[in-house]
Amino acid sequence: MLDALPNDFTAVVTGAGGGIGRAVLDHLLASDRPGRVLAVSRHPLEHRDPRLDALTAELSTQAGREALAGRLDGAPVHLLFNAIGLLHDTARGMQPEKRLEELDADTLAYLFQVNATTPALLLQALHASLKGRHPAIVASLSARVGSIDDNRLGGWYGYRASKAAHNMLMRTAAIELARYNRRSLVLCLHPGTTDTALSRPFQSRVPEGRLFTPAFVAERLFAVINARRPEDTGTFWDWAGQPIAW
Repeated sequence: MLDALPNDFTAVVTGAGGGIGRAVLDHLLASDRPGRVLAVSRHPLEHRDPRLDALTAELSTQAGREALAGRLDGAPVHLLFNAIGLLHDTARGMQPEKRLEELDADTLAYLFQVNATTPALLLQALHASLKGRHPAIVASLSARVGSIDDNRLGGWYGYRASKAAHNMLMRTAAIELARYNRRSLVLCLHPGTTDTALSRPFQSRVPEGRLFTPAFVAERLFAVINARRPEDTGTFWDWAGQPIAW
């Protein structure tokens, strides 16, 4: 698992209560190589592994990010896996927009906050733990629909745009972080359509064999990460290890 990282490495998983986040957490704890896994979620997590350090926090708030930074207290982070993301929200009446007439300023602002702003501010909060001479991998979930070059169908304005913004923020952070840690590696990752609450309302359109389990996605994304090197920092990859155009 992640050959570039030392034994007993420290990992942080955000969005650990979601489908992919929980699968990433389970994948990490199934290996004997991590020494500490700090899992952040909005609701309490249960896991018997003594290496798990569970933190209940809302990372879209300054208080939540400060709680995470405080828990680390500047200790080096070798892996930050960000699985925070939002496509729809029934409680807020949010669904992907199909037409310009459906655009709503508050909805757009909220999607940008969750999908783009929060991941960037997360890097800001953990800056001290990512700087240095240790290998530091940042893997942040994106989506193929965030590729401007790949947009052939239109629609899903807010999700597309917020993921495109996420990608730009991650690429920009990758350039800066490389100045402070030559062994840093920042990646945007497309997990494919995964059987989680995020994709459930749209799964009827997924071709046969293209709806993946969270466990399969976690395994594939770790393989993709493991194949990358610091010179790949600031790039965008899918679950199959293929680069995605911006």
